[in-house]
Amino acid sequence: MIGIFKQKAPTNALLLFVYALVLKFPIFLHPYSPLLYPEDNYLYRFILTGLDSLFGHSALLFAVLSFTLLFTQATLLNSICNFHKILPKSTYLTGMSYILVTSLLPDWGHFSAPLLINSIIIWCWYRMIALYNSPSPVAAIFNISLFLGLATLLYIPAIAFLLLLFFALLIMRPFRIQEWFVGFIGFTSPYYFLILILYFVHQLNWKNLVPSIHFALPPIPGSIWITAGISMLIIPFVVGGIFVQNNLNKMLIHVRKSWSLLLVFLIAAVLVILIYKAGSYENWIVMAMPFAVFHSAAWFYPTKKWPPVLLHWICFSVAIVVNYLL
Repeated sequence: MIGIFKQKAPTNALLLFVYALVLKFPIFLHPYSPLLYPEDNYLYRFILTGLDSLFGHSALLFAVLSFTLLFTQATLLNSICNFHKILPKSTYLTGMSYILVTSLLPDWGHFSAPLLINSIIIWCWYRMIALYNSPSPVAAIFNISLFLGLATLLYIPAIAFLLLLFFALLIMRPFRIQEWFVGFIGFTSPYYFLILILYFVHQLNWKNLVPSIHFALPPIPGSIWITAGISMLIIPFVVGGIFVQNNLNKMLIHVRKSWSLLLVFLIAAVLVILIYKAGSYENWIVMAMPFAVFHSAAWFYPTKKWPPVLLHWICFSVAIVVNYLL
């Protein structure tokens, strides 16, 4: 399977869809209706209410939406990595890794606010790594910060990704105070409209505008298979990180900066899962993108064929058990 996705053949797009369908078919067998949590913000509640009013609280509809989002995120991330040459040659390994990674925990197949903001954050990372040689950086920074602000209106803990914006400006751009100011304006812009809406519905007060943030430890795995799934997230990540470190001197400057920004992304994602105490692992999906890119390095770089193939099939087997048998 790794050998197939290591090639950028046109038929691999269809094969990736089949790969996703095999791993994620339990989403349709046991559809899940989304629940609202205290950390879900105004925009997500509005989207969920709108979907309910249009289609009823249909669990199957949300299963279709979840699969569509996950597959489009995988193909988008794969295209971004190929375009920016994150790996030395174009492959489908990143898309395959994203599908596999998001199948290692069953909660990651649920329709949720973190799943929605994943699409936004993947696009923001793409625009951030393009800042290195952007012809119009001010406009790009405003758009990035604007979408990060929208992400917080979907999911309150997404405010941790503001850290990612700061480091993107530090890593990808020379220091210019006007660019930082534009980033601040872009991030707060969605809240100007929120203030207007709250004012017109007579609910404008600080409690409704500024959410309370508190940190809590994530839930302890209650099953050996959940622990196995988390282990299969970490082991290929560490292997991929070692190979990336060993090949840094062969990479272009903007590619090295992109890998550095990816580590900052992972740190911000860890902060996201520590804000509020979630009753499930749905919010952990914000870590899926950096894990997937590092996993793709673990599949791509080894010179011996059998170690990555063996590790892939172990991950695949754990994903099958977690999704079909739990």
